[in-house]
Amino acid sequence: MGSMLQQRSLTHMPIRSPNVTELPPLSPTLETLRQHVLEHSVKHGEFVLKSGATSTWFLDTKQTACRADGILAVTDALIEVFGADLDGIDAIGGLTMGADPLAYGVAAVLATRGSRLRSFSVRKEPKAGGITGRIAGALQPGDRVLVTEDTTTRGTSLVEAAEQIAEFGAEPVLMSVIVDRGGTCAAMAADRNIDYRALLTAPDLGFGFGT
Repeated sequence: MGSMLQQRSLTHMPIRSPNVTELPPLSPTLETLRQHVLEHSVKHGEFVLKSGATSTWFLDTKQTACRADGILAVTDALIEVFGADLDGIDAIGGLTMGADPLAYGVAAVLATRGSRLRSFSVRKEPKAGGITGRIAGALQPGDRVLVTEDTTTRGTSLVEAAEQIAEFGAEPVLMSVIVDRGGTCAAMAADRNIDYRALLTAPDLGFGFGT
């Protein structure tokens, strides 16, 4: 994860801590996603953050987004969290690579359920000789977009993606992540009139925001 500079030690076998009975209650759909994240994406050890502070947990939600059962759980969660608002969305994507497995996987799963949602990536830099700047994929001008990423701490990658999407001529309407670790992205999205809804938060996993 981008917020981690150094890993001092790591317990390779996932540890479910704290006990699930201590966690906030969730719907059955979100509980399925939470259990997948706890089993596959949360690691325990000692990690140094960019700020210099240490953390006792590491979150690699690509371990959920890159598993078939994980992306099914993510798709079901998005459908539950956004409901009919998803019907007005044309495309899903965000800053590479954090958004890629999520955007491509969700679009593929939804295609089996009758959706025509297209997917795309926002490059870190424009491609030399390219004609679409930093956009790669099936995004089209005028599209209404769900901006996404696997995990966010500060929200800066999501906002950067939203700005590039708008510059391309599409409209960032919705925004979501598998896990919001920092708790600051909602306000940043609201400032830009984007409807932000995280599927899970750090407290849902038993940890404080920003820890």
